[in-house]
Amino acid sequence: MVRKWAFRAVFAYLLFGLVMYVYLYFLADSSVPESLKGSSADPETFMNSRELLLSEEYSNIRNLLFFLSTPYEWVFYFLILILGISRKFENWAVEITKFRFLQTGIFLFWLTLTSFIAIFPFQYISHTLSKKYNISTQSFSGWMKDEFTDFWVNYLMMFVIVTVLYWLIRRFPKKWWLAAWALSVPFSIFLMFIQPVLIDPLYNDFYPLKDKQLEEQILTLASKANIPTDHVYEVNMSEETNALNAYVTGVGSNSRIVLWDTTLNKLNKDEILFIMAHEMAHYVEKHIYIGIGIYLLFSLVGLWIAAKWMARLVEKHSESLKVKRVSHLSSLPLFLLITSVLLFASSPISNWISRYQEVRADRYAIEMTGNKEAAISSFQQLSKVGLSQVNPPLIVKIFRYGHPTMLERLKTLEEYEGKETQ
Repeated sequence: MVRKWAFRAVFAYLLFGLVMYVYLYFLADSSVPESLKGSSADPETFMNSRELLLSEEYSNIRNLLFFLSTPYEWVFYFLILILGISRKFENWAVEITKFRFLQTGIFLFWLTLTSFIAIFPFQYISHTLSKKYNISTQSFSGWMKDEFTDFWVNYLMMFVIVTVLYWLIRRFPKKWWLAAWALSVPFSIFLMFIQPVLIDPLYNDFYPLKDKQLEEQILTLASKANIPTDHVYEVNMSEETNALNAYVTGVGSNSRIVLWDTTLNKLNKDEILFIMAHEMAHYVEKHIYIGIGIYLLFSLVGLWIAAKWMARLVEKHSESLKVKRVSHLSSLPLFLLITSVLLFASSPISNWISRYQEVRADRYAIEMTGNKEAAISSFQQLSKVGLSQVNPPLIVKIFRYGHPTMLERLKTLEEYEGKETQ
């Protein structure tokens, strides 16, 4: 039975991969509509033939990797369960110590290490691909340093989460999902509060913007938007990538507006001011707090579904899954499998909400700066440097894009200009 289940899981994964390959390379349409040919949304107006070719190649490979890596994770957790590896990890932990929190630490270390090794090929291919297409500038040693930092940061956070989660499962067998959600509210807010000052600096150096004239212009925009801030932060991402980015992070007094130094190096001041106005819109319209609220709502529903599925699967397939009770640590891969599936299934909704917020931020930035030429050129530069598809296939947009496509953003700018000049 185990061999049959394992074969079916691997076969289904390979079949899915083949279907996605055929879709992305032979069926999907990423061409620009005829009505937008020659407009600012047409990549042929701001990319040369080589850039267009590289953009299609790079995007197709990245999209395929995305659709292969997610179900790969599901197959991994499934095999860890049915092959008895998870139960073996738990037995090792129980043999070594009687203390539950130490058992959790030992079990989680082996599970995290196994996951790291299993998923490493995808991470390595992604890094190599970025280097090949001149997106990443990071050396292999620097990349591996970040990978190991990720490993230990994730391990420590998971240790806290799993220790509390399984204590709740033992303490409240029927309502553990509700108790876990209640504790996740302050924990999630706490993580968002400390991320800018404790977690992000583990990977990069952050410092106040060096260009004081530009900082003064940005702070003037912030003042118009009634944003209480004294600094704009710069981060040295040029050691890792050529891509451009800026973002808002943190909550409360730890909120920060951050600019990558690549953005500073490759965009002019008008373009940067538009990007900054866009990021300020997220603060003004409280998108961070709305995002927290939506995440907590989704997590409440997700934990309830996970609890129901885990109980039912362990009850009906205990022998096959090699899990005696939900309260046993060996059930953790089942929990991770279910939550991963739920996250993927809910991503079209969460991405749609995110795209709506980004549309709002774009419009706010246009109205604040009044410089639509800079807005258009900044989006075109983002596309060129990142080799991103202007008009990605529909399924890619639904499952991957938390921002509107560049076609949609540039088209909106052109239409807005038309209204402006009437």
